[in-house]
Amino acid sequence: MTIKEIENEIVDEFAIFTDWMDKYEYIIELGKGVPAIEEKDKTEENLIRGCQSRVWLSCRIEDGKLYFAADSDAIITKGIISLLIRVYNGQAPADILANEPEFIGQIGLQENLSPTRANGLVSMIKQIKIYAMAYNNK
Repeated sequence: MTIKEIENEIVDEFAIFTDWMDKYEYIIELGKGVPAIEEKDKTEENLIRGCQSRVWLSCRIEDGKLYFAADSDAIITKGIISLLIRVYNGQAPADILANEPEFIGQIGLQENLSPTRANGLVSMIKQIKIYAMAYNNK
């Protein structure tokens, strides 16, 4: 699936919820399914700066596609990173760099987060893009 197709799926899933508390609960549920980062990868190097909670993100390239794993000590943050991983996992670095996560605005996520969590979201996106830049053309 393309990044846009995955984003459209997420938008459709969130459209069934009218209350933001229900959306938060759904995000928390999604966090339970995030690809787990290995304990050995919970390093300072993989720690995302700018997040209120501790968030680790690792990345590997296989057959020209990037694969991410993550963890967080905050359940809502784990759900947020799971959405980003869902969109960008298994995608080519150039495609990641060419596609901003438009679903965030479409589901109203950023404006329904506290300022510190919204900053953390921006930091997560930035780290994914940094990985994509590092692996682009490899």
